[in-house]
Amino acid sequence: MKPVILAEKPSQAKAYAEAFTVKSRQKTHIELAQSQLFPQGAIITWGIGHLVELKEPKAYDNRWNRWTLGSLPILPERYEFQIAKGKYEQFQAVKRLMRATDVVINACDVDREGSNIFYSIYNMTGARNQTIKRLWINSLEVDEVRKGFANLRDNRQDLLLYEEAKARQISDWLVGMNGSRLYTLLLKAKGIQEVFPIGRVQSPTVYLIYQRQQEIETFVSEPFFEVEALFTSEHGKYKGKAKVKEPMREIVQELLAKHQIQLDTPGVVTSVINTDKRMPPPQLHSLSTLQATANRRWKTSPANVLKTMQTLYEKKLVSYPRTDTRHITPNEFAYLRDQVNAYQQLIHHPFTASLTPKKRYVDSSKVQEHYAIIPTKKIPTEAALAKLSEIERNLYEEVVRTTLAMFHTDYLYTETKVTTNVNGLPFFTVGKTERDLGWKALFGTSKEEKKEEKALPPLQLNEPVTSEIAIKEGKTQPPKPYTEGQLIAMMKTCGRLIEDKEETEILKEVEGLGTEATRSNIIETIKKHGYISVSKNVVSITDKGRVLCQAIEGNLLASPSMTAKWESYLRKIGTGEGSAQHFLDTIAKFIQKLLNEVPEQLEDQTVTVTLPASTKKSRSSYTPQEIAPCPTCKQGMIVARKSFYGCSNYKNGCKQTFPGLFLKKKLTPSQVKLLCTKGKTNVIKGFTAQNGSTFNAALALIDGKLSLDFNIRQEK
Repeated sequence: MKPVILAEKPSQAKAYAEAFTVKSRQKTHIELAQSQLFPQGAIITWGIGHLVELKEPKAYDNRWNRWTLGSLPILPERYEFQIAKGKYEQFQAVKRLMRATDVVINACDVDREGSNIFYSIYNMTGARNQTIKRLWINSLEVDEVRKGFANLRDNRQDLLLYEEAKARQISDWLVGMNGSRLYTLLLKAKGIQEVFPIGRVQSPTVYLIYQRQQEIETFVSEPFFEVEALFTSEHGKYKGKAKVKEPMREIVQELLAKHQIQLDTPGVVTSVINTDKRMPPPQLHSLSTLQATANRRWKTSPANVLKTMQTLYEKKLVSYPRTDTRHITPNEFAYLRDQVNAYQQLIHHPFTASLTPKKRYVDSSKVQEHYAIIPTKKIPTEAALAKLSEIERNLYEEVVRTTLAMFHTDYLYTETKVTTNVNGLPFFTVGKTERDLGWKALFGTSKEEKKEEKALPPLQLNEPVTSEIAIKEGKTQPPKPYTEGQLIAMMKTCGRLIEDKEETEILKEVEGLGTEATRSNIIETIKKHGYISVSKNVVSITDKGRVLCQAIEGNLLASPSMTAKWESYLRKIGTGEGSAQHFLDTIAKFIQKLLNEVPEQLEDQTVTVTLPASTKKSRSSYTPQEIAPCPTCKQGMIVARKSFYGCSNYKNGCKQTFPGLFLKKKLTPSQVKLLCTKGKTNVIKGFTAQNGSTFNAALALIDGKLSLDFNIRQEK
């Protein structure tokens, strides 16, 4: 039998097929010709992301169809999946192919979610007893794809990752379904007519943004006074600052008077210390460092960075992007070393490369499933580079330059510290003189670097200098709001915000909130929910976000450490040390705790924000519209409802109704009014017959039933 290979999406399947000879291409799969790796050939099919998804609560119990406090908690005895909307045809094709083979290869993305997608689909097909193998590669280049298929893994680790991912998926579903209904209903009772989605990771992320906004808004700026001087030496000018920072000008004036310092009192250079320093090249990029860099340099959102990097990965230009690692193994270093000159030509920057691997970059012990983001062996032509979008080219060159920096020399500079004495009051100056740009030459100079210390004029010990001394007034500044790039870094390092040492260690262990692959999606989700807004790359909490944060304040849903503890246990499931059932039991207890405690908490909680009336119509906000007197009972009114027209006298037995849709044509209130008052309509265009053809006709009301009338001509 031919093995069946399941890719996560069509573009991935196409990349796999390019490594082999294609026998035929079908709408739902690609058939590979016989080869050394596949003596009988093979079939590549694909998902479209998640072909199957968790069922909605109402599928388990009708009580869960309506949002009521009495129907909570939502805790199904077992979790069921359904085919995702619009993906039935592809699922049926995958099902048929999987059930007809004895070997299935999981070739979805090489991460936990890829494992989840594969097994969710496989289990839904009802296929049983097939041998399952796992393709695990970090590049879609032809030789890497072939090597990966030649060295398929068994599915032991894959199954554990699936158990972890499924437990995460179900826990997110449970917290979302229960928490969202609980808070929405309780806040509605307080007069707030909005839906408040709750998320295991989303909610603490919003709360951290809210905390920063609170710090900014409650910050009280205070004045301070310093003493600065502009000194003129034999060879040039330089600035100095005394270690004085006082809240009142009078205190500074007294200090100057004590030292008998006037605005032009001369000084003398009492110390000149030169220290040679070096800065090694930056580490290679993980996804989060690349997202933060791109946001800082080009204001690109983290979600757009991930999307673009996925595109570059599928174009075979970069390695797998969803990585949290900043190291590579000797294998990757070997091919990068062999192609250093080609990469240099790509960015038109030749230099003499150091070809010895350094542990700062090359360390197999720091590489688990994936290595750092690096360029592949594929060297694009100038024409291919020109076809890349601006953001694609920016990101690709950033990866190339950061990789090349690993082969470059350190950045060398001399730091000069000068002390200038003015009547016993020391003024301090720090300058920097660049000796060798080294790796920095690959990147150019940023705005931040241009503001750094500049070179000082040559100064001699005991050299006299003239002075222009002034008292400078400043104000303490509030913390700055997050940018989207800083939000990624904040989510990763939020352990620094937690005072409890044990919780800090847990957050450090799991690297904060979310995962490398999910953080940008979390930011997009809380944007979509209306909890934050982003303007000119600055993240702000919205009024809706404030309401949420005031509601969850003091609750575990606002706690990053709670999410971290869950994430820590989820990882144990992925290594076989933890149990998915135990984890879900813990989530169930947490939900029950919420249901027991939150109503009372919110009763005492003051929500200070007033939200504007929602412009969205909820299912229950539809207002019936009276159309015309009922032609049957003559007592009620024909009323326009959501999907039909009916008599308001129905409680007394009148059964007169009109469909909202007749032969696939929507009936308007004006047409129904004509039926009620005249017994017929004008010609209506666009009815659809059973054979699919369209036609025009009038409608007539005969004995309370609709009838087609082809004899009425269109009025001119």
